[in-house]
Amino acid sequence: MASCRFCQIASHANFVVFEDDLSIAFLDYRPLFIGHTLLIPKAHYETLGDLPGELLGPFFANVQLLARAVEEGMHAEGSFVAINNRVSQSVPHLHVHIVPRRKKDGLRGFFWPRQAHPGEAQMQEAQTAIRAALANLSASFG
Repeated sequence: MASCRFCQIASHANFVVFEDDLSIAFLDYRPLFIGHTLLIPKAHYETLGDLPGELLGPFFANVQLLARAVEEGMHAEGSFVAINNRVSQSVPHLHVHIVPRRKKDGLRGFFWPRQAHPGEAQMQEAQTAIRAALANLSASFG
């Protein structure tokens, strides 16, 4: 969809950490924490309910892989994985937030205190770390 910001991003995203035929993952430009990643299907689906059933398994396999990679790559204790459907969905294109978490990191419930845009060097470090973790995890799965 030409007017969709994520459809536009999918064709030329910066800080891509993962891509396959179905989806693309890139670092959020206003992250909760460095390494905050968004996974989107390349085709335009507004909400999770719009994603065809045959794509659920492959898409969520990518979510699982990225959650592990973000944790490993960012040396996090865990992760927060979330989807908004319409309400609080800043871009009307299905996207999964994968956020590295640490104990006492200040994130409480669904209060999302966004940070200022990090420097490009920090974004590149996070990109490299998550890509390396993905390569390591992909080798383990496959």
